[in-house]
Amino acid sequence: MQEAHLDKQVVEEDEQTLVEHITDLRKAIISSLIFFGVCFIGILVTINYVIPFVTDGNKLVMLGPLDVVRFYTGIAGSLSLGFSAPFIGYQAWKFVKPAMTTKESKTALSFIPGILISFLTGIAFGFFIVFPTVYGFLMGIGAQNFEMMITAKEYFSFMLMTTIPLGFLFEVPLLLMFLTAIGIVTPSKLRQIRKYGYLVMAVVSALITPPDLLSQLIVLVPLIVLYELGIILSNVVFQRKWEKKEQ
Repeated sequence: MQEAHLDKQVVEEDEQTLVEHITDLRKAIISSLIFFGVCFIGILVTINYVIPFVTDGNKLVMLGPLDVVRFYTGIAGSLSLGFSAPFIGYQAWKFVKPAMTTKESKTALSFIPGILISFLTGIAFGFFIVFPTVYGFLMGIGAQNFEMMITAKEYFSFMLMTTIPLGFLFEVPLLLMFLTAIGIVTPSKLRQIRKYGYLVMAVVSALITPPDLLSQLIVLVPLIVLYELGIILSNVVFQRKWEKKEQ
């Protein structure tokens, strides 16, 4: 009788814990959506100041009134997602915090500012270097035989394709540091799988750039440098862990 009562109590506690987790997840999602919505509205209100910066003086055409809506909302949505990323990351950390140890929780929180900086650095590299280089190169080739006209939709899609992925890829060193800090990978393991990492990066660079060698090298070389930087930073974290254990 007592065992049945204990089992019932355990079930009730599990159900209560599940409800609490669902409630916390709901709060995190709602907070993230509200923050995203505020950013989205703010960018839409100031869109006339954003457009000249994004188009950089290029003459674009619209094929219809709905294209204007898609273009403006696309820009606002993409920028809002970037600005919301740190806040969303913080909400995700708060949600998974109970499942992590104190050390893992502090380590994860310390990486959030670095995630934002790395993401913005990757976006800046894509927007100021990769995109204009590849765009100018392809437009120049086309202009030799055709009168080039590009729609705002095509321009923005191509810009996103050559910038957003780099924002995430520039976070590779931080990801490797974090995985080393929590003991999932080691510097020696990263060196062993280096050739596979290079292969993956070559595939990624081919997917996000046009099929020409110059464009792919512009993306591939920084990715290789980032991976090697990740190994160096992983080694630093690994050495610090061993020093603390020996103390």
